[in-house]
Amino acid sequence: MNMIQQLAQEMKIGVQQVQNTVDLIDQGNTIPFIARYRKEMTGSLDDQVLRELSERLTYLRNLEKRKDEVKASIESQGMLDEALCAAIDSAVTLAEVEDLYRPFRPKRRTRASAAKEKGLQPLADTLFAQEKQSPSPEELAADFIDPEKGVESVEDALAGASDIIAEMVSDSASLRKTLRNFLMMHGVLVTEAKDETDTVYTMYHDHSEPVAKIAPHRVLAIDRGEREEKLKVSLTADLDRCRKTISRDFVKEGTPCAELVRAAAYDGFSRLILPSLEREIRSTLTETAAEQAIRVFGVNLAQLLMQPPVKNTVTLGLDPAYRTGCKIAVIDPHGKVLDTTVIYPTPPQNKVAEAKAVLKKLIARHGVSTIAIGNGTASHESEVFVAELLREIPQKVSYMVVSEAGASVYSASRLAAQEFPQFDVSLRSAVSIARRLQDPLAELVKIDPKAIGVGQYQHDMPAARLDETLSGVVENCVNTVGVDVNSASFALLSHVAGISSAVAKNIVSHREENGPFQNRKDLLKVKGLGKKAFEQCAGFLRVPESGEMLDNTAVHPESYEAARALLRLTAADKKDLSAALEGLSDGDLRRLSEELAIGLPTLRDIVSELKKPGRDPRDELPAPLLRTDILSMEDLKPGMELKGTVRNVIDFGAFVDIGVHQDGLVHISQISDKFIKHPSEKVKVGDIVTVWVLSVDAKKKRISLTMKQPPEKQNP
Repeated sequence: MNMIQQLAQEMKIGVQQVQNTVDLIDQGNTIPFIARYRKEMTGSLDDQVLRELSERLTYLRNLEKRKDEVKASIESQGMLDEALCAAIDSAVTLAEVEDLYRPFRPKRRTRASAAKEKGLQPLADTLFAQEKQSPSPEELAADFIDPEKGVESVEDALAGASDIIAEMVSDSASLRKTLRNFLMMHGVLVTEAKDETDTVYTMYHDHSEPVAKIAPHRVLAIDRGEREEKLKVSLTADLDRCRKTISRDFVKEGTPCAELVRAAAYDGFSRLILPSLEREIRSTLTETAAEQAIRVFGVNLAQLLMQPPVKNTVTLGLDPAYRTGCKIAVIDPHGKVLDTTVIYPTPPQNKVAEAKAVLKKLIARHGVSTIAIGNGTASHESEVFVAELLREIPQKVSYMVVSEAGASVYSASRLAAQEFPQFDVSLRSAVSIARRLQDPLAELVKIDPKAIGVGQYQHDMPAARLDETLSGVVENCVNTVGVDVNSASFALLSHVAGISSAVAKNIVSHREENGPFQNRKDLLKVKGLGKKAFEQCAGFLRVPESGEMLDNTAVHPESYEAARALLRLTAADKKDLSAALEGLSDGDLRRLSEELAIGLPTLRDIVSELKKPGRDPRDELPAPLLRTDILSMEDLKPGMELKGTVRNVIDFGAFVDIGVHQDGLVHISQISDKFIKHPSEKVKVGDIVTVWVLSVDAKKKRISLTMKQPPEKQNP
């Protein structure tokens, strides 16, 4: 089976779909471009499937490359025969390839290599053969006594030969595969306390769990506990079953050398194979858990980035603090800073009246209608202050507590310094908090995704793999929404398909030097933005100022001619274009597809865009939950019904902001009346949900919630 057929079989898609996608990737096309503008070739595969295919393609190509390297190495040793070559070629994982290569890999000095240097390989081979008519091991060993080589006695010779046999057994690819599978299916991970103090790892102080069933988030917790020297971790299994397998495969019962080979093989198992496989299995568990965590992080990040913007409002950003005061920034609907100041309504100053007077003036002067409060230090006190303020003013103003995760990272960054050289770090943070409410995507792309705080154990993840996944998520979100080329920041532009960081800077420079872009074609004047880059990025960039309506849609320039022809055919003598397009049946679309010589998926996309030119897909989602009053933990009582916003979804539940300083946890068992494997089946970041309070632990600052409607709340 070739690579294309293998990918098609694994991903359960057509061979031609895979072949076309691989060709497009090899031609240098980006995943967003392929997903959006090459649907006819891929069979409308979505962004996620395309990325999975691309990643698997890279793995298989690396596997083939490694196979060639291994065969070349073995061949250089004169040891490559047809059977071994066939075994390497048929291997389906890198682990299998490495198992086959193990006997031929250059090794550091071992007990076996030392025995070989003493000339004991022939003795080991004879003993391992276990001939029925063979002399006893002691008789065979007598011929190998050689004091000059360090073999002083029969015991020395047999010990050295046993070391060689142990290594031969440990190098058996088939045995390692059998034992690896057995330990993965029947092994048990055991954890003990290394530090008896009461820590977050207390539940693992005397814990065991089958390798095959352990939850990914517990693997990561155990790994971290081990790294922090709080836990001792080991892998156990029915080792007698493993030894029986070894005896069956390597020991010829009833022969003179059987017991020696058995002892040597068992030594190879306990000293060489078991520690190696334990490391492998632990590593596999960690990799699998990390992949799950990265996947969850990616889903959460996408949902956070795609939160509906709070448009057309003047927003006041409040970055809470105690001693240094709360930083204030007022921004207009386009994110431009109108005013900044610092107030001191929190301890130790407690200048509440003075702070209220300042904010009342700012709200009246600029027409503020929304307030974004950062959720960091002094957030609760600031929220109480804002809620009191809103009850005292005639204007209709609402507020929302915004996650400020990563705001300090952005504020101290070079990008923030370039954007706001006139402000200090803390005021930049207030601007960022306000902008997060107005346009989460445009603001959050400026921050390293790992700092945004919607994952679990993200700092324990393989950095390169996490960055790769999160970059793909950001890229997909940015390109799904589209980017206004005349207002987008360098950070936002750099995530557009086909645009590198250097080209993004050049776009901004060109805009500053020559004024706004007048149409998409003007992009070709940007230094470094050639025809290939234009092909990849043009459909994702919007030019609202253009006289060409299509320049402010997701219709790609390569389809303009077809789009214009469609307009002529459907909108003749009709004033309402949207209604004309809405009236097209499937039959009409198929006929037009043939008439316009354009693929049906592309035609459907064009029609969708022309119905609502310049639409923002985020506007179709439920609006964020804005508040005008506040609760404290003391107000919460079991059974209380509340509305909240899902802030984070992890393997064991979801954290929900219910308007108190501490997010409440809805455990996976409390999300649905039906069994679910993962919370993401029912909730996502940004969802507005109804919850009921189960319990409140003010001392530990823990709030337990349920999404299961209590019986007394259900309709009779």
